[in-house]
Amino acid sequence: MGLIQEIDYGTPASTSEKQVTLTVDGFTVTVPEGTSIMRASMEAGIAIPKLCATDMVDAFGSCRLCLVEIDGRNGTPSSCTTPVGPGMVVHTQTGRLKDIRRGVMELYISDHPLDCLTCAANGDCELQTQAGVVGLRDVRYGYEGDNHVFKKNDGAENFKWMAKDESNPYFTYDPSKCIVCSRCVRACEEVQGTFALTIEGRGFESRVSPGMHQLFIDSECVSCGACVQACPTATLSEKSVIKIGQPEHSVVTTCAYCGVGCSFKAEMRGDELVRMVPYKDGKANRGHSCVKGRFAYGYSTHKERILNPMIRDKVTDPWREVSWEEALTHTANEFRRIQYQYGRTSIGGITSSRCTNEETYLVQKLIRQGFRNNNVDTCARVCHSPTGYGLGQTFGTSAGTQDFDSIEQTDVVMIIGANPTDAHPVFASRMKKRLRKGAKLIVLDPRRTDIVRSAHIEAQHHLPLKPGTNVAVVTALAHVIVTEGLFDEAFIRERCDWDEFQDWASFVALPENSPEVVGQLANVDPEEIRSAARLFATGGNGAIYYGLGVTEHSQGSTTVIAIANLAMATGNIGRPGVGVNPLRGQNNVQGSCDMGSFPHELPGYRHVSGDGVRDIYESLWGVKLDDEPGLRIPNMLDAAVDGSFKGLYVQGEDILQSDPDTKHVAAGLAAMECVVVHDLFLNETANYAHVFLPGSTFLEKDGTFTNAERRINRVRKVMAPKNGLADWEVTQKLAQAMGLAWNYQHPSEIMDEIAGTTPSFAKISYDYLEKMGSVQWPCNEQAPEGTPIMHISGFVRGKGKFIRTEYVATDERTGPRFPLLLTTGRILSQYNVGAQTRRTDNVMWHSEDRLEIHPHDAENRGLRDGDWVRLTSRSGETTLRALITDKVSPGVVYTTFHHPDTQANVITTDFSDWATNCPEYKVTAVQVGASNGPSEWQRDYDEQARNSRRIATLEAAE
Repeated sequence: MGLIQEIDYGTPASTSEKQVTLTVDGFTVTVPEGTSIMRASMEAGIAIPKLCATDMVDAFGSCRLCLVEIDGRNGTPSSCTTPVGPGMVVHTQTGRLKDIRRGVMELYISDHPLDCLTCAANGDCELQTQAGVVGLRDVRYGYEGDNHVFKKNDGAENFKWMAKDESNPYFTYDPSKCIVCSRCVRACEEVQGTFALTIEGRGFESRVSPGMHQLFIDSECVSCGACVQACPTATLSEKSVIKIGQPEHSVVTTCAYCGVGCSFKAEMRGDELVRMVPYKDGKANRGHSCVKGRFAYGYSTHKERILNPMIRDKVTDPWREVSWEEALTHTANEFRRIQYQYGRTSIGGITSSRCTNEETYLVQKLIRQGFRNNNVDTCARVCHSPTGYGLGQTFGTSAGTQDFDSIEQTDVVMIIGANPTDAHPVFASRMKKRLRKGAKLIVLDPRRTDIVRSAHIEAQHHLPLKPGTNVAVVTALAHVIVTEGLFDEAFIRERCDWDEFQDWASFVALPENSPEVVGQLANVDPEEIRSAARLFATGGNGAIYYGLGVTEHSQGSTTVIAIANLAMATGNIGRPGVGVNPLRGQNNVQGSCDMGSFPHELPGYRHVSGDGVRDIYESLWGVKLDDEPGLRIPNMLDAAVDGSFKGLYVQGEDILQSDPDTKHVAAGLAAMECVVVHDLFLNETANYAHVFLPGSTFLEKDGTFTNAERRINRVRKVMAPKNGLADWEVTQKLAQAMGLAWNYQHPSEIMDEIAGTTPSFAKISYDYLEKMGSVQWPCNEQAPEGTPIMHISGFVRGKGKFIRTEYVATDERTGPRFPLLLTTGRILSQYNVGAQTRRTDNVMWHSEDRLEIHPHDAENRGLRDGDWVRLTSRSGETTLRALITDKVSPGVVYTTFHHPDTQANVITTDFSDWATNCPEYKVTAVQVGASNGPSEWQRDYDEQARNSRRIATLEAAE
């Protein structure tokens, strides 16, 4: 086991189909037209010295180390900027080139510290390596005169020297070691798209500058790590490498944050994680990362992580640490007692969208085989269940249609209810790169999200619709396309039911669906709606990306159907560059749905009422399965309050913080007799738990995640579980304690069972994933290499189905008492309920939830930026500080939900999507006013939480 070394070809690959043959140092090589000489040489196995070149950014040609000689051509052109030509004869190693390279390297070293033995990059420094490659043995110039190395020159202050910038919590910037290769600047521009870095000054005065000569922490830098990854010296260095030293082995695994599913090399020294480096061969991220995946892994060793099982009789008692055997036996006995006393359906479980596919599969299996009911649900239902319903009805499958690479062929991007730069930043960078190349952008969002207007990007149309009017606005777009004859008739006649299209078209053409009527309803300029519709219908390949701003509404399923209608009407399905693409919130939301986490569906989205499907599992598991759907989370809580539901197993979810109407969730949990929380930390739900089973992080387990593009990626164990057991082992031991004869030896065996029972996973195995890298389902005999693009020759259901989408206003209305509309979302540095990211240095960027409010609304209430405000709804109230901004429209306020001391969900209501019960987080009528401090509910909650987190063994030790 050693470090995984990836080849750096120096410049990006050419996409040309035309081939060119040339000779490099006597070797013949054939490459695509447009390939650089540097890359062609590397493909022939000949490495040309370089410093400013790397294949993650375009060629620059500034370092002058990569010079070559070409027969018939004068001079010594740089190989990184010179494209290959037919019959070209290239020489990379002549006496002339050697002399030039040594001379250039000598100049670099003459203005560079010679502290190699104590430098953090020792052993991983390209400058050090290339000095050896070119044969540098002496530096004739010395350090006399101007330099950037020493604080003082001849006793006088050296104004060209700059102190090390250590303001960023994750990396340092040491200007004295900078060779001004511009790789960091270009990575920030071309890969990340933030444009936070620049080169200030000219000639010898040149240096890298964050923003306007700012500290990194004060600049627009988003800490994605692209600059650190690109730096060929120790100028930009991870603090973890400075502290621990260079890693000695690495393992490829998958990030456990958002639904992009980035691949990383976990670089280790022994069993200590040194750093996470984005993996270039990762098909979801292509070698890029964000601040969370790259740096925010410190929660895995945080002091608040619980490593021992705990039990207690009452939630007012302190926790008592026990052995695994005692905790699991106690849990099994309690669940048996409850079922004996209250009936078979009196207990249930919740699967996790952060755990692996294999672990999720086992939890739903435990509930169906062990509990003998279908009372299983998942947090995926409270975010993207309308996606499953809406796309299932229209297309026949419950997932997005494209891979992420598809964005590179998109001409018009439509983003609805999603904030990709904050919630899915790595994919957003790829999207922004395409937009900078000329693709057009349409955004439907109540807020002016960052992608609406950022560096070198501005949306052609931003429709700041009123929260709750999604269906009306999307239908109005369709109205324009139909009434102006912009639909794709050939596609519709071939791929869809023409009669159903005509019925739908007659509906959307009604006057009440026109932009003029809808615009007044949604507070959007009708001409903007018309122009956006025309652009989407006529602009070429049109792709729709949407998020929780679509699904978390009372008409979430209807909006998904409306989006599918729009894509079918314009023929934007079934090829690269188009499609309907839900941006999943958590790392395994897609997988948790695939694995049968809903009370009405077995794995593979097959309804529990299907005799044939139940037969598969009944014969395998040896039990009779219930053919009636079980309880969803809200139903479980209702039943608990009513006294008929008494036991709950919660793996890796924090429903008290993440689910709506917090008071109702708390009441339901308090009414239960055995709540089992299986997690890393004593989260908010654990305040009401009787058993705590410590969980394992993604670094401590084997398994798979399925990302937003249906990509199944391996998760690989890089260290032993600090709690002693991986999560799948905990669930298995609980099943065994309940009398089930489970005996899995490795998660690969669980995946084999999944593949053997789920048609869309039929060819998936760990061996196959090792061979393929990753695969997008369906992956079976019909699609042995997976399915990057869905519905190419026809829809899964046969013909695409157009469905009427009548707008029905939510029951949550504004009025004199509650005149504003609250909507919620995420921020870049934090993740979901913050249990992980709040226990990292990411809190430097977002230490509290803030309430965004428009200057007009703030002035009417006498509020100033930073004031404490009371946020009140029909459900409850909380306090937080105001952030006055014009990102939100008048009449709309916005907050995040990452911090439990704010508990934004005490404000949200119990209204939900009509088809799936997905909560309506995005529309809550509220009032905002000045506040003197925490609300009564916040004070009571804080006291109850502190009392609930007492651990008897720790108190005794004190």
